[in-house]
This record gives sequence, C-alpha cells and structure tokens, in this order.
Amino acid sequence: AHATTPRSCRRHHYLHRYLQLPVIWLLCVVWIIISTAATATSADNFLSKQLRSTLTQANPTLYTTIGEREQATNPLEPTIRALKFWRRVAPIVVHYKFTEYWLKVAHIGDKKKRYDTWEKLHATHAPTGLKCILELRGLFVKIGQVMSSRADFIPRQYVDVFSELQDSVPPWETDRVKRIVQQSLMDSQGLTIEDVFESFNEVLGSASIGQVHKAKLTPEFGGETVAVKVMHPNAETRFRNDFKIFRTLCKVALPGWDPILRELEMQMMTEFDYTNEGQNLLQVGKNMAKSPYANKVKVPYPMLDLCSKNLLVMEYLEGKKLATSIEEKLSSILGGDKLMARKVLKAKQQALFESKHSGNQKKGFLKDLNDILGESNISMSVLEKAAKARMLMTMTRDARNKLSLLLDATGHQIFNDGLYNGDPHPGNILVLECGRLGLIDYGQTRSLTKHDRLALAAVVCALGRKTIDIHEITTAMNKFGFHSRDNNEENIAKFAALYFDSDAAGKRLGYATPQKYLQHLNSIDPMVEVPDPAVFVARTSFLFRGLGALLQQQLHTSQHWKKHAKIAIDAKGEDLQLYNLGITAIANE
Repeated sequence: AHATTPRSCRRHHYLHRYLQLPVIWLLCVVWIIISTAATATSADNFLSKQLRSTLTQANPTLYTTIGEREQATNPLEPTIRALKFWRRVAPIVVHYKFTEYWLKVAHIGDKKKRYDTWEKLHATHAPTGLKCILELRGLFVKIGQVMSSRADFIPRQYVDVFSELQDSVPPWETDRVKRIVQQSLMDSQGLTIEDVFESFNEVLGSASIGQVHKAKLTPEFGGETVAVKVMHPNAETRFRNDFKIFRTLCKVALPGWDPILRELEMQMMTEFDYTNEGQNLLQVGKNMAKSPYANKVKVPYPMLDLCSKNLLVMEYLEGKKLATSIEEKLSSILGGDKLMARKVLKAKQQALFESKHSGNQKKGFLKDLNDILGESNISMSVLEKAAKARMLMTMTRDARNKLSLLLDATGHQIFNDGLYNGDPHPGNILVLECGRLGLIDYGQTRSLTKHDRLALAAVVCALGRKTIDIHEITTAMNKFGFHSRDNNEENIAKFAALYFDSDAAGKRLGYATPQKYLQHLNSIDPMVEVPDPAVFVARTSFLFRGLGALLQQQLHTSQHWKKHAKIAIDAKGEDLQLYNLGITAIANE
C-alpha cells in the first residue's frame, strides 16, 4: 500500500506524524522564548554599558572596580549564561531531532544518503558550537577540549573545529590577570606584584579555569624564570552553574553523555585550589626523582611560599607539546608544509579509529610514503624517496619511544606510587630541549589506596597474559568492585579489556567507536557497579590510546602496565577482600 501511495500524500502523512511530536515543538517554543529573553538581556546590557561608559569617563579606575564587583556578585549571571547557551544550542538540538525523525519516518535506508545527511549536519553546526564555547568559556571550553581529543566517538567535524581549543583559547587581558596576582600576593604574603616578579607578560596558554604566564622572579626570590598559573575570577561558581546547564542538554539530546559528565564533574571540581595542585606537583616530583625514570621525565617544581588558592608559581619547563613536536617534524619532512602535516596526522588518527583491524599497526608511515608525500612524490628520485622514508621512520620510532616512556612513567605512578595525573591529554606533555618529557598540569591528580593498586594490578596482569583466562579476569574484576547484572564472565572480561587494554575486540566486531562497543556490551549484561578509582584509570588508558592514534598505533595499555602491576603484587601482594566502597552505578538493573 505504501508503494502505491502518491508521493504528495506520503509527504503529507510524514508531516502530519511530525506535527504530533510534542517534544520537538516544545523545544521550538522554548527557543522562541529564550531568543526573546536574550534580546531583552542584550538591551539591558547595552544600557549597562552606556552607564558604565559615562561613569568611567569621570573616574577611569572605576571600570575595574565595577567589573570585578559585578563578576563576583551578579545574581543573574547563571540565568544570563543559560539563556545565551540555549539561544545558540536549542536550534541545533531541534535540527538534529528533526533529521533523526525524518530519516526514520521517510524510511531512508540508503546508507550513503543517511551518512551524507549526517555529515552535512555536523559540518553546518560545528562552527556554531565553537562560537557558543568561545562566547561563554568556563566549563564549555573544557567540554570542547574533551570532545576535540575523542575522535573515537565524536563526529570528525566537531573534532576538527574544536581542536583549536587545545591551543588557542583567547586569553584574558594581561592587566586583568595582573590584578588577580596582585590581590592574591597581597592577601597571602603582603607583597606587591613588583616585589615578586621582575617581568610578567607572555601568555603560555589559556584554558577553561585559568591561564598560564611566563614570568621572571626578582633577585630577592631567586631571579629564575617561572610559569605562573592564574585562576579566572569566580571560576568555581560559574562551573557549578554550567554543569547544571549541560546536564539539561544531556537529558534532552545526549543521554549517552551522562556518565561522562558525572566523571568530568568529579574531576573538574577538584581543580579550584591551586595550593592542592602545588602539593601534588611537589609529591609527584619527589616520586619521579627516586624512580627508574628520574633522568627521562621532569615535573616542574612548585614555589609553595608564593602559591595560593588562585595562584600557582612553578618552575618553567622549556619545550614543546608532544603533538606539536610530532607535527613540526612531519612538516619538516614535507618541506615545511604545516597545513599538510596537520591534515596527514588527522587523517591517520581518523583512519585508525574507523579501522576494523586490531593489534599494532605494522603498516606505519613508511608504507604510506606515497600518500604522505602527495603530488611531490611524482617528481622525486629514488634517493630522495629513500631519504624521506628514513626520516619518517626515525620520526615514528622516536615518537613511539616517547609514548612508551610516558606509559611506563604513568604505570609506575599508578601501581607503585598510587598518585598519578588523571588528565594526561596531549597539551599536558612536553618534549623538553634536553630530550626529557615534561609532565605538567596536575590539577586532576588522582590517588589510589594500597587496595585499589593491588586490585587493579590483578586485573591488568590477567589481561596481559599470553593465554587469556576469562575466569581469572572476572574474579579480579569482582574483587576490584565491578559487578554486572547477570555476572556473565565472558562479557565482564570484555569490559575489562575495553577499560584497561584496548577496544580492538570491538573493532573486530565492526563497532566503529568504543562508545558503540560499550553500548553493545551493556545490552548483553550491563555493568551495574563500577568502583570510582577504576573510572579515572580507565579514562587515562583511553587518553593514551588517543595519543597512540596520532602515530597510527593501536595501543594495548595492559601490555605496558603489566610489568608495573607485577612489581606491585610481588612487593605488596596480599589476599584481597571484596571491594564495595565508592561505587558508581552506570546502568539500571
């Protein structure tokens, strides 16, 4: 009957069904209300600016006082931020919901047409998402950074557009930052900024919570070059309110993001006291100094006497970000073409995530020489190609050695020290001029009890064996605190591999992303209890896999960590009792 129905009637039928969708039209109404309210807010802001302009003409110093007081006390700020957010995001949500429904009711089964439709939609809305992030900053910058580093389950268009948030978040004015530093030093030490710093200018990086400046101490304080991390005013309150906004978005449009958001909130809300980060840097630095990696990695030393809740002064490490170093070396091989180097690395990262193959990628850059060199390959002689091949092979080997060192140093921190960086994204890893790796930003430092370390070590050792014993893995997972609805041992072992090893099994089954593979495992036997310590270690494992993707390498973190896990068990092993504290339910029974 459907096949013989006139096309115009079918269209009317689809439209009629769509008009009956109350949620979509409710969102439209909300958007209209929000747009109206936002317009009123804009008018109010215009009048406020006019008043401020008049006042500051009479007293130039008044602008700063008014601005800072308004920032700290304006009770309408959460509402205004919510209105600005939904004014931009609500139309995007409506468009995605409409497209999803249209593809369903129109019975469009052509995979290519569906794919092209979604690709066009992603390309249309990714730039708008970036504009929203840059306008609001705060938590939204952090979420954008997380999305840009997770090409395993975020659409490519968003990853590409949001990638600029890793390095080029517009910084706050240096004078404004200096005022925060001045106030912090005066409150905690009774000092002025001129007492402590001979120079304070260059912005090294700007992020969601604060930004880092390069400075030089006065001779009285040692005269050395330092990095100064300054927290944005009112950052903690703003983050708490922004989490409420984004939690609403998850309920409306991103239900799969709820566990990720809970994890991010647990991590982020520990970062709003830089004295804690200073203590973490000091302790991790001491741990690394007595480790086998003392001459291979470097953690900046904090000047705790100058630190406060919103100010962190630490040793300056001269170097480049690991990803930037790789990109520059590839650019040199390509004759200085940085754009082509960035394009090649992104393409290889995406190709790895979309690949259904598992295991280490032996193909590497050498086999892809023709693709990398592009059109210039046609005019190259055999000797030139050989020289380029050697350079590519050396670059790849060096980068993989650095990644292996990073995995080993982190494995030592997790299993031996019980204190590690829970956010080792590419921007937190430097290649220093001396050749060592610089490990920075310990705002999200996580600690593990002796029981946590040994329980995790048992899981990693079981995963790292040449012959896998499913029962051994399941027993170790249960002792750590993992419990599924049906206790399906085979499924629990697959969960363990996904969390602490790799997502290779999912790729073999045809799941393009770890997120989809996780959904598949939960559909078989959902995990109902997950110990909190495991969540952060698993996230660290995933972030390392993202770094590996830059090198077209399918990482197996258990293979790197099993030696550290075995050392921990041999040194401190004991019979573990069932662990059932601090669990997080991520699925309904």
